[in-house]
Amino acid sequence: MGDYTEELNNAFNVLKRGGIILYPTDTVWGIGCDATNPEAIDKIFALKRRSEEKALICLVSDFKMLNQFIEEVPEVAYDILKYAAKPTTIIYDKPIRVAENLIGEDNTLGIRVTKDKFCEQLLRKLKRPLVSTSANISGQPTPNSFSEISKEIIDGVDYVVNLQQAIKTPKPSAIIKLSNDGKVKVIRK
Repeated sequence: MGDYTEELNNAFNVLKRGGIILYPTDTVWGIGCDATNPEAIDKIFALKRRSEEKALICLVSDFKMLNQFIEEVPEVAYDILKYAAKPTTIIYDKPIRVAENLIGEDNTLGIRVTKDKFCEQLLRKLKRPLVSTSANISGQPTPNSFSEISKEIIDGVDYVVNLQQAIKTPKPSAIIKLSNDGKVKVIRK
């Protein structure tokens, strides 16, 4: 297993120069990049062979960062996140300051406030959201552990974080869509 600080710095340097990383999150292993870099996001779409209509989600370190990238966070979001028993991604209306190709056609973006220590520290260093999409080719099953990630994905990223590779990861996050008109819709429990 890699040295924690070294892994953090390596991942950060790759992200800063527009690369994509494979990294452990508070849910499944993720493919990530700087959420404000459209070229890096294109690389992820290409690697996953995923159509650009299918939005990607991203991670933020805390509520303060969330507020910098969503025009208006509905009050109810804080309650949902405070009481959520598991990692929860919320789809918000009107994202701002992120790459155009990250935003859904209906002008929404799924964001999770991460509770994972590594992700949190990486985000604080990066000072912008981190794309987080499951480490699989589109249409293939989501890997539950590092050992299930295909060679094509591992070879296709610019850096693989050498931490927690032996750990079996829990399931993907819950997903809730919160519209500014007050509608709440559970997309994945």
